[in-house]
Amino acid sequence: MIIAFSSDENKGLESRMSHHFGRCPYYVFVEIDGNNEVLNVTTEENPYYSGHQPGLVPRYISDRNANVMIAGGMGARAVEFFNQFGIEVVTGASGRIGDVLDEYLSGRLTGYQPCGEGGRGNCN
Repeated sequence: MIIAFSSDENKGLESRMSHHFGRCPYYVFVEIDGNNEVLNVTTEENPYYSGHQPGLVPRYISDRNANVMIAGGMGARAVEFFNQFGIEVVTGASGRIGDVLDEYLSGRLTGYQPCGEGGRGNCN
């Protein structure tokens, strides 16, 4: 399984989560085995950081074979795109990516609630 995280930093598992999936400067991709052990961690610059059209970032994440996208917040339209790609969306995450990963793998971090229009809602 590959889990993608929106990130403000290029520090792998030590990176801080970004509040928004599409406007973050980096994505951290964590490959997990069947025993929830970390196999690989890579960080990539967001190729759409300076601007993107709807659907481009979900396609980019899908092209990296991610099964899960974890972010601080996300709009309803983006959630729909991820659903079309079969990618689980989890929002409401904050803090260090390594800690967020532990929360997700233990089942303490689940589900999503899309942001409101204009970034209102849980996307502060």
